[in-house]
Amino acid sequence: MNYKTAQHYLDITDKICPMTFVHTKLLIEKMLLGERAVVQLQGAEPLLNVPRAIRDHGHKIISLTPVDDDDPNGPQLLVIEKS
Repeated sequence: MNYKTAQHYLDITDKICPMTFVHTKLLIEKMLLGERAVVQLQGAEPLLNVPRAIRDHGHKIISLTPVDDDDPNGPQLLVIEKS
């Protein structure tokens, strides 16, 4: 999946939990069914909590990949689809 074809983008790398999911949820609420969004996130808690909360709310995780393949601990791109 080419993340650049997603209809929405959100950078939450400067947010801390639980605000990471709050911002993500607000974005999802604006999306139409089937639309995709790329959420850029960073840190152990957001990487654990945001994908889990998205699944718990019934949406799909398409992929989770590092922004830089040489830095797997750096920012990640989470591609989601509203279900």
